Amino acid sequence: MKISTSTVRGTFDIVPADMNLREWMKNTVLGIYKQSGFEQIETPSIENLELLTKSEGGENLSLLFKILKRGEKLNLDQENLKEDDICDLGLRYDLTLPLSRFYTNNREVLPNPFKAIQTGWVWRAERPQKGRFRQFTQCDIDIMGEKSEIAEIELITTTAKALQALTFKDFTVKINDRRVLKSVILSIGFKEEDVESVCITLDKMDKIQEDGVVKELIAKGYETALSNALIEALKKVKSLDENILHDYQVEEDVLTSLKRVIEVVKTQAKGQYNIEFDVTLIRGMGYYTGQIFEIVSNEFGSSIAGGGRYDKMIGRFQKEDVPAVGFSIGFERIYSILKERNFEIPDTREKIALLFNGNEDINSVLNWANQLREEGKIVSVFPKNKKFGKQINNLIKQRFDAYGICNNGELGEITKLEEEGKEGK
Repeated sequence: MKISTSTVRGTFDIVPADMNLREWMKNTVLGIYKQSGFEQIETPSIENLELLTKSEGGENLSLLFKILKRGEKLNLDQENLKEDDICDLGLRYDLTLPLSRFYTNNREVLPNPFKAIQTGWVWRAERPQKGRFRQFTQCDIDIMGEKSEIAEIELITTTAKALQALTFKDFTVKINDRRVLKSVILSIGFKEEDVESVCITLDKMDKIQEDGVVKELIAKGYETALSNALIEALKKVKSLDENILHDYQVEEDVLTSLKRVIEVVKTQAKGQYNIEFDVTLIRGMGYYTGQIFEIVSNEFGSSIAGGGRYDKMIGRFQKEDVPAVGFSIGFERIYSILKERNFEIPDTREKIALLFNGNEDINSVLNWANQLREEGKIVSVFPKNKKFGKQINNLIKQRFDAYGICNNGELGEITKLEEEGKEGK
C-alpha cells in the first residue's frame, strides 16, 4: 500500500525560497520590536489541558488539538468516557495564554513592566480553506505590568512600524474598548450574562451583515425588538461623541483614555496611516477586558494585525491581577500577500557557486570558498558537470548571482549569471 506524502490538510511544507521570505519577515519584525525595548522569549508548544480550557479563549476552545494520556494513565476501559477523561495536554491555540503562564512562573526574574516578544507555531482544528490553517505562525508583542495607555500607544506604534518595514503603507488602525460595547449592550436591555454571547454574534458582522446578526440573536432566544435595538444603537455610536455615549452609560475615564490613544497615535503616524474608533470591533477572545485594536490593509481589505488589553488573565494563575496588553501581526496573511506581489527580498549579498573538476584539490576549493564567505558573500561548492550549460541553468533557477571555476588550485574570474530567467528576481 502506497503511503501518501502529502501534508496533513491545513498544514504546509516550506521550500527554501519560501523559507527565505518567512525568515526575512520574522527578522525584520524582530529588529523593529527589539529597537523598542521588547525582549524575546519562548514557551512550549504543549500546555496542560486544564490551563487551555479555562482560558476564555472564545470559539477557539472548540478547536483545541488535545493529546491522549500516556501509558498507565490512559484507561480506555472506563464507561461513558469523555475527551477530558483520556486527554490531559493540548497544543497551544495562541501565544497569549502561554505568555501569561510564563509570566506567572518567572515573575521574580522578569523586569516590571515586562515587554515580551514571542514568535512560534500555534494549532487550531480549523476546517481547512484558503487563509485558514491548522498550523500557522503567530508573532506577538506584549507589555505586562503597565496599566496606563502608554502600553496601548507603544504597541500600536511599534506594530505599525513593523508593518511599514514589511512594505505595507496603506493601512488603518481600528480601535474600540470592550467596556464601551458592554455598556451599549446592557443599556438597551440585555443582561450581564448575555454580553459574551451577544459579542460572539456581533463579531460576525462583517461576514453576515446586520440582518444576519439580528437573525442569529433571535435564534439564540433574544427578542426581535431587543436585537433590532442593538443594531440601531451601534449605528448611533459612530464616534466618541460624549453626549451620545453618556446616554449609554459609558464611563468618562474609558472615553478619555480612548481619545488620548487616538490623539497620540495620530500624531506619531505623521499622516502615514490612520487610527479610527470602531464600536463594532469585537476581537474573538473572551479574555479582553479593555481597549482592543486591529490593523486593516486598505489595499487588500483584510485585517493584518490585532490585539487588546487582558488585565484579568494573569490573575487566574496567582492571587492578584496584573495589567497586560498585546498585539499580534497576521504572519501568514502578510506572507501570502507578499507572495502574491512576487516580493523580492532586499538581500544585497552576492550568491556565488564555486565549481571544480573531479581531480581538483578539495582543500584549495574550500579555502577559496571561505575567503569569499569572509567577504560577506554566500558561497556553495559543486562539482563541475559535463553538461555545463544545463548546470548553469540550474544555478540560475537556484538564484545564484555568479559562478567561479577552480582549476589547479586557482580561482578563475567570477562570472555573472544572466539576469534573464532568474525566477522570482
